[in-house]
Parts: sequence; C-alpha cells; structure tokens
Amino acid sequence: ILTPGQLFISCREPFDADEYIERLAWRTPGGGSKGGAEAFDPKRLLEEFENHIEELKHLDEKIQRRVEKLEHQCHREAKEFAHKVQDLQRSNQVAFQHFQELDEHISYVATKVCHLGDQLEGVNTPRQRAVEAQRLMTYFNEFLDGELRSDVFNNPEKIKEAADIIQKLHLIAQELPFDRQLNLLSVCLGKYHDLERQLIQEFTAAQRRGEIGRMQEVAAVLLHFKGYAHCVDVYIKQCQEGAYMRSDVFEDTALLCQRVNKQVGEVFQSPETVMAKLIQNIFENKLQAHVKEKLDETRRSDVEQYLKNLYDLYTRTTALASKLTEFNLGSDKHTFLSKLIKNIFSTYLESYIEMEKDYLRTRSAMILQRYYDSKNHQKRPQGGGSIQELKERIRQRTNLPLGPSIDTHGETFLSQEVVVNLLQETRHAFERCNRLSDPSDLPKNAFSIFLLLVEHLCMDHIDYALEIGLSAIPSADAKNANLYFLDVVQQANTIFHLFDKQFNDHLMPLISSSPKLTECLHKKKEVIEQMEVKLDTGIDRTLNCMVGQMKHILATEQKKTDFRPEDENNVMIQCTAACSKVCVYVSRQVERVRKSMDGKNVDTVLTELGVRFHRLIHEHLQQYSYSSMGGMLAICDVAEYRKSAKDFRVPLVLQLFDTLHALCNLLVVAPDNLKQVCSGEQLTNLDRNLLHAFVQLRVDYRQARLGRHFS
Repeated sequence: ILTPGQLFISCREPFDADEYIERLAWRTPGGGSKGGAEAFDPKRLLEEFENHIEELKHLDEKIQRRVEKLEHQCHREAKEFAHKVQDLQRSNQVAFQHFQELDEHISYVATKVCHLGDQLEGVNTPRQRAVEAQRLMTYFNEFLDGELRSDVFNNPEKIKEAADIIQKLHLIAQELPFDRQLNLLSVCLGKYHDLERQLIQEFTAAQRRGEIGRMQEVAAVLLHFKGYAHCVDVYIKQCQEGAYMRSDVFEDTALLCQRVNKQVGEVFQSPETVMAKLIQNIFENKLQAHVKEKLDETRRSDVEQYLKNLYDLYTRTTALASKLTEFNLGSDKHTFLSKLIKNIFSTYLESYIEMEKDYLRTRSAMILQRYYDSKNHQKRPQGGGSIQELKERIRQRTNLPLGPSIDTHGETFLSQEVVVNLLQETRHAFERCNRLSDPSDLPKNAFSIFLLLVEHLCMDHIDYALEIGLSAIPSADAKNANLYFLDVVQQANTIFHLFDKQFNDHLMPLISSSPKLTECLHKKKEVIEQMEVKLDTGIDRTLNCMVGQMKHILATEQKKTDFRPEDENNVMIQCTAACSKVCVYVSRQVERVRKSMDGKNVDTVLTELGVRFHRLIHEHLQQYSYSSMGGMLAICDVAEYRKSAKDFRVPLVLQLFDTLHALCNLLVVAPDNLKQVCSGEQLTNLDRNLLHAFVQLRVDYRQARLGRHFS
C-alpha cells in the first residue's frame, strides 16, 4: 500500500480528488468491485480510509511547518537585500559628488591652459613677424646693393621660396617713396618677371612630362603672381595640342574635356574657373571656325545644304553643351553655355526663317513644276477677280458647267509622290524651325511654314487638280462619258489624310500653347471647307453624268415592244437587255464609289446615287404601256434593279425599290384584286394618284374600266 506522499506523486497533474479516491480504493485489498478476484470488504476499506486520512493530516502538518520556515527565510533575506541596496545608493551618491568635483577641476585647468596658450601666441606672433621682417630686410639690403648673395636666389631648387620672397619684396617696394622706389622697383620687377617666367616654363615642362604633383606645386606658387592667368592660358593651349586629329570636332571636344577635367581638379585651386575658360576658348576658336567654314561655303551656293548644315551644327553644338554640363563650370553653367552657343550662331539664326521660307517656296514650286512638266501639262492660271468669283458662285449654286469641258485623258493631276516630297520638305522645315527658332518666335515661324504648305500643297496642287477635274466632268447628256472625278476624289482624300497627319504630328506640338493655334485651326478649316465645296460639286455633277449614262442606255436599248410583245404566248420571262446593261453599269459605278470614298461619305454618296437611280427607273417605267405579259417582264426588270440596289447596302434605297416592285404588281394583278393589293403593307401609305398613274399604264385600263376602282 502506497503512502499518501507516494500516491500524490503517482497522480497525474492537475490533482483530481475523485481519481485520487479511486486509485486509493483500487490499491486497497478488498476495496475493488464485487466481481473482482477478491471479495469486496467495506470495513477494511473504511479502515484504510481512516488510516489514510490520519497520514494526510500528518503530511499536511509537515508541509505547513516547511512553508513557515521558507517564509521566515524569505523575509530575512529581503531585509538583508534592502540594506545592501541602501548602502550601494549611498556609495553611488558619494562617487557622483567626487566626479562633479573632478569635472570642475578639469574645467579650471583647461581654462588656465587656454589662457596661457593665448599669452604664448601673443608673444610668439610678434616675434615671428619680427624674424620674417628681419629676413626680408636682409634680402632687401641685397637688392639695394645690387648683389644677390643668398642661396635662395641662386639655387634653382629653391625657386618656390624665392618666388614667395620676391612677391613680398615687390609689394614693399611699391610702398616706398617714388625717389627711393624707382631703382629698387626696377630691380624687383626684373627678378619678379624672371621668376614668373621660370615658374611658367617649369609648369609647361611638368605638363609635358605629365607630372601632376609638380604642376600643382608651381600653380599654387603662381597663384599670387600676376602671371597666373598666363599660366592658365598656356595650360589650355598645350592641352589642346594633338587633341583634334580627327574630322569630328565635336567628339574630339567631348573627349578632350573628359580627359582634362580630372587633371584640372588636381592641379588648380579653382578648377571650375579653368574648365570654364577652356570651354570658352574651344567654343570661340575651334567651334566657331568650324561652323563658319561649313556654313559660309554653302550660304550663297546651296541653300538646301546650308540649312541642313546649320541644323546639324546647331544640334551637335547643343548636344555637346548638354554633355559639358556634367562638369563643374560655376554656379550658372547653363547660362554660360547658352551665351557661348548664341555668340557662334546669332548671325545665322537672325536670318534663318527668311532663308527657310525662301527655300521652301522655291523647292515646292520646283517639285510641282517638275511634275507638270513630266505630264507635258501647261498649268492653267487660276483666275481671280469678280468675274471668276461670279462664275464660281453660279457653278456652285446651279451645278452648271461654265465653259467648255476639257479632256484630261484620265489624268487626275494628283501625285502621291509629289505630295510626299512636299510634306517631307515641310517636315524638315518644321524640325529645323523647332530647333533653330527662338522660343518666343517659334509659333509665328511655324505658322508661316504652315501657310507655305497650304499654298503649295492645298492650293497649287489639290485645289488646282479639283478645278481641272471639275472642268473635265462632261455634261449629263454626254454619251460614253469617262468619269475620272471619282479618282480625283480618292487621291485628294488620301492626300488630305497625309496633310492632316503632318498637321497633328509636326505642327501642333510647336503651336499648341500659343495664340497661333487658333489661327492655324481657322486656316485649316477654311481650306477644308473650300475643298469640300468643290468635291461636293464634282461628286454631284458626276452622279448626274452617271444617271445620264443610265438614261442613255435605257433610251437606246429599251423598246416599246419589250412590254407589249406581239406574241405573248412565246415570251421568255426574264429581264430585258436594257435592264441588264443598266445593272452592270450601276454595279460598276457602286464599286468605283466604294473605292473612292471612305467612312460615312460612302453611304452618303451611295444614298444619293440610289435615290437618283430609283427616280430614273420610276420615271422610265411610266413611259410605257403594259400588257399582262409585259407587266411580268417589267416586274423581272424591277427585281433585277432591286438586286443591284442591294449592292448599295443602304436601307433607304432597297426600300424604294421594294416599293417600286410592289407598284409593278399593279400591272399584272387581276382587276378585282386591285383594291386589295393597293391596301397592302407596302402600298397603303402611297399617294392614290401615284397608284392610279401606274394602273393607267395597263393596256386593259380602259377596256376593263379599271378607273372605277380608284373612284
């Protein structure tokens, strides 16, 4: 049997009283269940419980005594620790007071040392000055005697020290009275210039040898001499020797500055000043001479090459200046470089825009003339004045061809090659204008170039071709007319898309933020409207010619016997020859319209052509009288016309021919069914007079007294 302590240890944590009792009962003999190996003995189990309770009491007393002992020990140690902390706090306070006293003492000593140092310096400085004055007086006496005996003046290795002495004596000599100054000053100046010359020679020799350290020493000595600027000039001149061996002066300049920049920073105390002077020297000599040579040789002889050279040189110069901004050239290096560029190109930029316009005007006229010469065409003068304007107004309002029609032999007098050349020349002009114009003059200059483009491309080429095209359109009653105006429309449309693209891509960025934008848009709108008027007039007259040609086919091919056959029992039900030829002609013209137009213009023109086509057929059918079999042939013709109308892909045109087809049914329907047919979906909304007119075309109209159906 386990003791209470051992039983506690055997129990798993946390402590569970029920489990504890169960374990105790299970371990007691006779305390198990009745079905066990040993019979259940409640007395023995009670006795075991009582004994175990007593043992638990003794264990509790034992543990309680141990707890009291540990608590007493804990209180004692806490008091000891508190006393120890108090002792440490007192010790720390004493140490802090000692540190404060030590700091005050150190401060007092430091103050005394500084005061003593100031006193020593106050005594030593006058002493050093006196020693320096005495030394200078010794050298001064040598100059007065005219014999320089000191080693410092005769030893080349001490040239730096001699330069310092000479520079100071030179300043002293200038303070002496004039009568005593003259002789001494001449001697000092002689030695001053001699040393200055030696230093510059030494600097030059060191530069050739590549001795950066020696160059730095000599430059530092020369800094106080008047010849320091000459030293910088010599350095600039010498560093350019052999630097321009290739033909590309701009690339050579960039490489030279890149190489010299590091060296200048090591040698001179003010490297930004030396670099700025070097770049100024290069711009005012090398670059200016190069620009002058390139431009002056072509300015009079070849304006095109002159403008290309000017653009290229200015672009490369500004690109070079942009590279040079990475070097230290002072606080305002951008303004400095801009002034250098302006000094080189100002003469050329002042006259640039006039030369650009003159060249563009001459070049554009030459491109156009060369094209017309290749066509053996003598360009007709575009008349002006009140009479011409009056003719133009009459033609626009009445659509009458004023003057004889001319034969262009199918030539549109529009050339995409010419247009591309004109646009290319103008694009180059816009690019040069953007680069070479002053920002304040850029919108104005760009607008002037745009006006030249309008003059030569829009007026002298497109507008002239439209005038020729209008003059070449034959009259509406002409036979076998060749209609080339649609080709003019197609090419003019393509050309104007190119013109509009250049307007947006090259002109708009130059004027978008200036008042000139309004002027450009107004001018463009004016040109578009002027061309649209002529295009509309030409298209309208061309449609008239198409309808006239269809009318001519019908007049020559359609016979009265087509709709009143002599032998109605021996007739093939098919469309007439006139109808077939008209449909073939219409399909060909519809295809031409689709090729010549784009966008909504296709539907607009085809709608107009379809309406006129329908009107022609409608009027044509009303010129004949129809037998029963003739009515069937007329229906076949209209059905064929309706197939052609489907090619238009315009709902209105198809609807018109559907209605016409329904009207033709009135020619064959039985008299008793006329009212029913007229009340049908397609005819119910038509005018009764129109229906009556179609019924009157029937041969049996009077015999069958069909008019009573419309009374």
